[in-house]
Amino acid sequence: MSGVGTSLRGMVNPSPPRTVAQKMGIKAGARAHLRDAPASAVAAMELPELELLAELTGEFDYLHLFVTTQERMREHFGALRDRLRPGGALWVSWPKGGKLGSDLTIKSVIAIGYERNLVESTCLEIDEVWSGLKFTHPKPGKRYANSYGRFPARRAEPAPARLGDARRRVVTTRRRAGKCRVQCFPP
Repeated sequence: MSGVGTSLRGMVNPSPPRTVAQKMGIKAGARAHLRDAPASAVAAMELPELELLAELTGEFDYLHLFVTTQERMREHFGALRDRLRPGGALWVSWPKGGKLGSDLTIKSVIAIGYERNLVESTCLEIDEVWSGLKFTHPKPGKRYANSYGRFPARRAEPAPARLGDARRRVVTTRRRAGKCRVQCFPP
């Protein structure tokens, strides 16, 4: 019985490899705008059918900026960010390893994104020349800590209460009311 206890893994048809666009999460019918996209990179992504617009009007589900310099990224990132709908993605692509004379690295791309109030998530290879990094709007209330980038300074918030103080408030509130009716710990 040579077949007993063997894996079926090799016998089942493997699923086809996912396209770059599928890895990026690009859905058919998405409202999209591509800025300075080389034809070879667009072909490599194998994009689904999109509502592809040349003008930046309204909000977009998918925006993609191809840049070779930090200056150019800073120049265009804000305008694209302003058109990104909640839940949408702004992808930035730059030449890997300084190809095409690029001064961009993943660290500088993240830093510029944070300077403009977006957060990064997924990084992937578009093709043999271009890398891509996904930016989204930050989630309200979530703290983001990245050693490569920081959000611009905001108004100073009051310092959170010390943990001991919060515990004392919980105990006091429970004794008076029988149970805690208010959130006693700082968010």
